[in-house]
Amino acid sequence: NGMEFFSTFGGNNVSCAIGLAVLEVVQEEKLQSHALQVGERLISGLRDLQQRYEIISDVRGSGLFLGVELRKGNAPATLEANRIVNRMRKQAILLGTDGPHHNVLKIRPPMPFCEADADLLISTFAETLFVLSVARRD
Repeated sequence: NGMEFFSTFGGNNVSCAIGLAVLEVVQEEKLQSHALQVGERLISGLRDLQQRYEIISDVRGSGLFLGVELRKGNAPATLEANRIVNRMRKQAILLGTDGPHHNVLKIRPPMPFCEADADLLISTFAETLFVLSVARRD
């Protein structure tokens, strides 16, 4: 029937023990509530930027998995998204693009990401938006 045998080795005893250990750390260190708290701070800061820059059409997500959709009028702002990602990378902040038009900035920091890191991301993003908006006017 064309079906080949496939195994990920995901159900062995070692993998199960590792998975349980990870879940214990997540619970003991309250990483879910940490992600929610820091994520809410990020969303709040990003929504403040949305009020200042019309290129930000939507801010969405949960915890530490967020998206910022960029549009110029009704068109996806793909070029601008790429410019922002590259400029942020030069500032040591890694973002990605996603969506069918690659106009959604994907923010997915690691679990140790804290409120100070969120503030740095927001201020660097604000500076990047300002610089790019000024450059566009010239």
